[in-house]
Amino acid sequence: MNVLASKKQLRASFLRWALFLVPLVLLIGFAAGQLGGPDTPWFAGLEKPAIYPPPAAFGIVWTILFVMIGLSLALVASAWGASGRGLALVVFALHFIGTQAWTGVFFGLRDMNAAMAVLGYGVVSLVVALVLIWRVRRAAGLLLLPYLAWLCFASALNYQFIVANPDGGQRGASGAETRVEL
Repeated sequence: MNVLASKKQLRASFLRWALFLVPLVLLIGFAAGQLGGPDTPWFAGLEKPAIYPPPAAFGIVWTILFVMIGLSLALVASAWGASGRGLALVVFALHFIGTQAWTGVFFGLRDMNAAMAVLGYGVVSLVVALVLIWRVRRAAGLLLLPYLAWLCFASALNYQFIVANPDGGQRGASGAETRVEL
């Protein structure tokens, strides 16, 4: 018999990985969310694009996406012996850690253009990671497609914020500016 592991053992491996990776992904996402948020006078003063969803939608969508990401990674991590498994996990980790900087860049640094660059990196690196993950486990790749769609939407939304706020939202709420030269 050439079987490395029984179906029961593979299922147990997936469950162990899922119990580790889903909370880890949620924790990383929560930690990144602490780098800034929409509850600032700067963000309140920005012109909101027409495609801006209700603020409550973000928490719901990200929670669902993070669970799906964790399950996808668990499928790949539990694919012992699969060609490209390690590379797929490393490339996705680099993608995920890089894209978590968006919150700090957009809300913390208040730099919408740099945040757009972070999202550009996120979309491109996710496509690369998706190709690698798809080769290991197709189901894992399918679980990541909504995440890719959301990153594309986030990119469009970020771009719309830039268009609607060409000054970067640096003016005060009244629209007045104060310049000091030394």
